[in-house]
Order: sequence, then C-alpha cells, then structure tokens
Amino acid sequence: MTPFTAVATYLVLWWTVLFAVLPIGVQSHHEAGIDRGDGGDPGAPVDPKLKRKFITTTWVSAVLFVLVWLTIYFKLVPMPSLPSGR
Repeated sequence: MTPFTAVATYLVLWWTVLFAVLPIGVQSHHEAGIDRGDGGDPGAPVDPKLKRKFITTTWVSAVLFVLVWLTIYFKLVPMPSLPSGR
C-alpha cells in the first residue's frame, strides 16, 4: 500500500465512521421540550458534542485502518490483479 493509498483509505474510513457516530447520543430541541423560537429548527441537536465525536471517530478509524492494512499486508483476502493499462 503506497502512502497516498494509505492516506486516502484512512480519510474514507474517517468520514464513513464520522457519519455513523454523529447521531449517537443526540437529543433534539423537540425531544428536550425546548422552544427554539422563530426560525429555529426543532430537530436541531441541543448539544452535539462534536469535539468528543471527532476524537471517537479518529481512534475508531485508526483501529479499522490497522485492520484493513493488516488484511492487505498479510494477503488474508486475495486482491484481484489490475491490468497495467499497456
């Protein structure tokens, strides 16, 4: 795995995990019974805890990346050979 492929793989994993982690533990203003007033969305989260979710996303993505890297390095799943384009 080249460094470029490794970084691209990690970033794809990071964004995928972020979208899986974002809804965990979120309570909307409507669920909390808080009136947002004029123009406020009742479905907006009261406290999204984004810093904690970014940290969680980072370490979960790192663990998943290590598992993917080990799978590729030890050839646990055979990868098809791609044509060289010649």
